[in-house]
Amino acid sequence: MVFGGLMMILEGIAAIAEDDVFVTTRDYAYAFDLTSWGWIHLTVGVVITLAGAALFQGATWARVVGVAVAGLAMLANFLWLPHAPVWAIVLIAINGFVIWALCAAPSPSER
Repeated sequence: MVFGGLMMILEGIAAIAEDDVFVTTRDYAYAFDLTSWGWIHLTVGVVITLAGAALFQGATWARVVGVAVAGLAMLANFLWLPHAPVWAIVLIAINGFVIWALCAAPSPSER
């Protein structure tokens, strides 16, 4: 989770700082300003990173938050596909793995 969150933070910073780097598509149904997308990715990335850090400390609530925010990150990256397809696909796969790992791992009381 921490790695995926850091990748989203970098994606957000790149979109905020230099939105000339990304391709803008015409007639895209979810067309936001790239700076807006950058703030969305930055915010979601910070929340994912904090939830991942809380998981290292054994917080049970972080599993639920992690699944929810990783799902939101998958949606945000799906909508980000026209701007940076390879990066978005990699982050969708990472977040899918995060959701699987958080749902399949035994709870601390079962260990």
